[in-house]
Amino acid sequence: MRSAREFAAETLHAWGVTCRHGEVLLCVSELAANALLHGVLPGRGYRLRMLRYEGTVRVEVHDSGGGRPRLGRGDRSAEGGRGLLLVAAVADRWAVVARVPPGKAVWCEFAVGAGGEGGEVRAGGPSDGL
Repeated sequence: MRSAREFAAETLHAWGVTCRHGEVLLCVSELAANALLHGVLPGRGYRLRMLRYEGTVRVEVHDSGGGRPRLGRGDRSAEGGRGLLLVAAVADRWAVVARVPPGKAVWCEFAVGAGGEGGEVRAGGPSDGL
């Protein structure tokens, strides 16, 4: 997750996005961790993709696993299960979409204000083999 956070921080800086860094980086960490723990088939990786358009930063994490992530209940005694709750709490919008070939993408968006050119940057996760 460290490389995903570093990539996201560098991308935000390159785009001149000066707000909501902590929230974006938190969501990148949570979505990358979920992909590694629950969505990556053996020998495969995940893909982190970031887009900027019309005052919005979008984070997408694609993996090759089945299933559909869902919000946990936030059980305080559990070791995990709060990642999507955090994403839902800090992102302006989020969703899960199926992708072909098999797998899914979990995305979230953040309003960051106007300025700068739109663009897209993609980075791969471990092995990047979807």
